[in-house]
Amino acid sequence: MILVPQEKIDAYTARGWWGQRTLADYFRANVAAHPARAAVADAPNRSEFTDGAARRLSYAELDAEVRGCCIALLDQGLRKDDIVIVQLPNVVEQFAVYLACATLGIVASPVPVQYREHELDHVLQHTQAHTVITCARIGQHAPARMFGQLQLRHPALRQILAFGEALPAGVTPLAFSPASHSAALTAAERGAAALQAHLLRHPVSANDVFTLCWTSGTEAQPKGVPRSHNEWLIVAPAIIEGAQLAPGCRLLNPFPLVNMAGLSTNFAAWLVLGATVVQHHPFKLDVFLRQLREEQIDYTVAAPAILNQLLQSEHLLDGIDFNRLSRIGSGSAPLSEWMVRGFHERFGVQVVNYFGSNEGASLTGGPADIPDPAQRARYFPRAGVAGFDWSISTTRKITTRLVDPATGAEIAEAGSPGELRVRGPTIFSGYFKAPELSARAFDEEGYYRTGDLFEIGGARGEFYRYVGRFKDIVIRGGMNISSEEIENLITGHPMVREAAVVGYPDSILGERVCACVAPVMGASLTLDELIRFLRVEKQIAAYKLPERLHLIDALPRNPVGKVLKRELRALIAGEPVESAPLGAAPASLAQESHIPASRAHKSQTSPA
Repeated sequence: MILVPQEKIDAYTARGWWGQRTLADYFRANVAAHPARAAVADAPNRSEFTDGAARRLSYAELDAEVRGCCIALLDQGLRKDDIVIVQLPNVVEQFAVYLACATLGIVASPVPVQYREHELDHVLQHTQAHTVITCARIGQHAPARMFGQLQLRHPALRQILAFGEALPAGVTPLAFSPASHSAALTAAERGAAALQAHLLRHPVSANDVFTLCWTSGTEAQPKGVPRSHNEWLIVAPAIIEGAQLAPGCRLLNPFPLVNMAGLSTNFAAWLVLGATVVQHHPFKLDVFLRQLREEQIDYTVAAPAILNQLLQSEHLLDGIDFNRLSRIGSGSAPLSEWMVRGFHERFGVQVVNYFGSNEGASLTGGPADIPDPAQRARYFPRAGVAGFDWSISTTRKITTRLVDPATGAEIAEAGSPGELRVRGPTIFSGYFKAPELSARAFDEEGYYRTGDLFEIGGARGEFYRYVGRFKDIVIRGGMNISSEEIENLITGHPMVREAAVVGYPDSILGERVCACVAPVMGASLTLDELIRFLRVEKQIAAYKLPERLHLIDALPRNPVGKVLKRELRALIAGEPVESAPLGAAPASLAQESHIPASRAHKSQTSPA
């Protein structure tokens, strides 16, 4: 499935930016070059969140499982260009599934483990996918059973393939356990000739779509972002060069392998480097720190708030080899100058500042380009702008500009915020089966509209500084939440007259979700009731649930009727909110606490 226009392929290929090698080609080269090197490893607490004991696979062992998975998928009737929905936690099986899809030209469409029926209804309807790959258990959730129920209202969904124990009736086992390894190897040997013949008949190019990931912006439903092998490989240098990673390094992955943040580092860069990925899931601070100590990690990523609190509690970092772990990536929220400087001065660690999106917009603030930690906390290189040269090769392949979102005028001077727009080989070509959304995503000169506001900074105007965003989203723990999507669902509650959703600051997650609701006359809506409605009746992912309810007589609006969300944010800004302790699990959202009314309004907050 090639969705990139041919003229774009020709232009980027001619310039040497895109090539002929697929992600599967990189994997096979690694298998041939260092078959005994560790390829992937599970988290030590795997049995707590899914079935099976923790495993470690060399490149040769992973290759055997990839071949076995290829044969299994072909046996189930899957062919090139088919779309497969994948919902898996961070385990070694992900790599076998993704590499099998890359080998066969099957489009892998990974979805977050938090997605429930509400989000998956849209994904299944939009893709018309006939196959799902999942597992029996992710924590307390039973995804294989859930997809079985979804089959009842999605006739196109013909089969569910899953690994794990006690699978429901109608689900086909897809075994990756150690007990089945010899069987998988035997199957791979037995079917090697048939597999090779199939690949010769159905070749996969580097311009075929490899993934269809999902992103939430201002629209009410997730949008599908197709990316080819070339579009993934072109973003790998931003990770490798920004963090100065060496071939064969060891990576600790706490990010879900469902979007740009996880896949760019722990799949694309992993393949280019012939590296080792150690999986982590779900985020648990004690396990994360144990892995940093025991797994000889060269590079990992962590949210800014986690790094802030680790630096405030230095004893937690005892025993970590910072001569080896000399780079840590962070992003999704502004970095603290104190934190970036502190890691450098106390441990010799350089924190790399990342900004990016599934659509391919990417900025990297690394030590080679911004050696001053204080500047690196605030700025990104002004990539793709004439007159500035940076170490990361990707910056010479893209162009960027800032545009006044109100007037459309280009901004070239410091001090004036503008929307960042990006054009080049890292940028996708359009949303899947959404021509109108795709048309709005690009301006008249072919630049992708990021929806994020930056301004020019630095003594020579050499930097971009993130200012904020004008897209109406909440970013909770790095996950984008469409305010419009949640607002539309809340207004379906019989007690709600009108509603608006805004984010409020949180020291751990960056932002949490607040529902500002004007109830119908005489109604007494509680946070518990709103959560029950969204979770049980609307079946939305837990991370989208409001953790705060602010009751208001009427939403503030401007003269043309637009809701003034800045006023709502100001209303709730001074109210105290409890936050989860470092490393704690997400809020249960099972209770509510009442906060004193402010300006004749009442706010309720779920304890974290």
